[in-house]
Amino acid sequence: MFGCYRASSRLCWGNQKHLLQARYLSGADAINALRPFYFAVHPDFFGQHPREREINENSLKRLNGYLESLQKPGLRSHKPAQLTFYVRETEQNAVNIQDPARALEFRTVSFTLHTRDLRRTVLDILNSCSLSTDHVQDIGASMESQPQKDPHTFYRPIKWDKTYYTFTGFKDPEEELEQAQRVETTISPWLENNHDEALKKLHSSLPLREELERLKQELSRELHLSDVRWQRSWGIAHRCSQLQSLSRLTQQSPESLKMAKGRTVIFTDCTGLSATGHVMLGTMDVHHHWTELFERLPSYYQLERKLQYLQERVSLILGGIEMVYIEELQPMLTIEEYYATLNAFYNKLLNRRALIHPRSLRGLQMILDNDRFVPRVHEMGHFNIPTTCDSAALQWFLLTHAGKAREKLKRNDELKIVERELTKACQTRSSLSRLYKEPSVTRVQMIECCRRLIEEPLPYLSNMHLCISHYYSVLQDGDLCIPWNYKS
Repeated sequence: MFGCYRASSRLCWGNQKHLLQARYLSGADAINALRPFYFAVHPDFFGQHPREREINENSLKRLNGYLESLQKPGLRSHKPAQLTFYVRETEQNAVNIQDPARALEFRTVSFTLHTRDLRRTVLDILNSCSLSTDHVQDIGASMESQPQKDPHTFYRPIKWDKTYYTFTGFKDPEEELEQAQRVETTISPWLENNHDEALKKLHSSLPLREELERLKQELSRELHLSDVRWQRSWGIAHRCSQLQSLSRLTQQSPESLKMAKGRTVIFTDCTGLSATGHVMLGTMDVHHHWTELFERLPSYYQLERKLQYLQERVSLILGGIEMVYIEELQPMLTIEEYYATLNAFYNKLLNRRALIHPRSLRGLQMILDNDRFVPRVHEMGHFNIPTTCDSAALQWFLLTHAGKAREKLKRNDELKIVERELTKACQTRSSLSRLYKEPSVTRVQMIECCRRLIEEPLPYLSNMHLCISHYYSVLQDGDLCIPWNYKS
């Protein structure tokens, strides 16, 4: 019997050895295999959609950490990763879409990674996003075609009977896979496992948080600023560093910075004046670029007046609809870029003026979207209008959807009040130091989550900072992120 067992062991090992050779993927191979995926989700392609860009940035960080953990020698277990991406509809993954308008959009994809095999992980990612896996199969095929060093190894795949694993004590790979697929992160165990880590990071960040608030108030008072904000979710240390740089600049060029009186300062990717009149300070720019901007601020007054006049002219042509610019939903454009876009749109309207009653659309709102080809009514109630939209099509769309837009605007105002009240009640009920949500989380989703937290309070949240998101994560400064639709 033991002779048979040794033969079976050799047979099994020979098969496993071949599978390892056929399935193995290096880190470089994995990156190359995931190129179509990176092309479809890379944040740089979502410049016109800040909310979706932030989701993809956060998910890519967590995905890269997961892939790195798979390549660490000796690591036998790791936490499953639940990821959400906005995937651009490229030619490859849009061929089956019937609606041509939707082929120009993007879609949401959520999946959970739990396998320890790098090649399997790559395939799972590509399949979840409906991307081709042929090139990954080619990598495996090329490995299989390589001559093996041991000519006596038996390579035919074998499916062992369950009694074999019972007798030998080896783990059944199929059973392990089924168990992993059944694993779904639930809120209470996750909080229990991550509470200590989050609390440690939170306590470490408290001195920096106090310093950040002190610098913000000091600069706002000294420069008479309306507010100081950040476009991205940078860490506390990064934000402190940016405010310290601005503080040093106030000592070097105090007269230049006085030009920002009454304005809002936003730390972002580029330096300039935003479409809404806020001072944008690029975090990668050197200080003299900031100084030059502050010195040029008076010269922007004329352009701001021209922009306001242009918005009024567009509104007059389109039945009194209000032209708005919503920073949370639109890319951070400079005032020059936005003026050029709006001016081109206005000239197009003049060439073929829409026949809309002068006051028929008063009370409604509209934003221009460079990255859209089909007009739509946003869930918040405003119109999203492509800059390339035909005048006749625009007139028809505005008039036929005006009632729907008014209903959504009213609904959004009501939800805003409910969300604010429930957020405050939830923060008190769970004894949270802070409760907030990511921009990609809608009011309806936030309201649903807050109601659950009030009705069934969760453990380990006292004095913590909680962010309602689409995934589980512990941020570098100790904030806990949980999905709005978490599983109990």
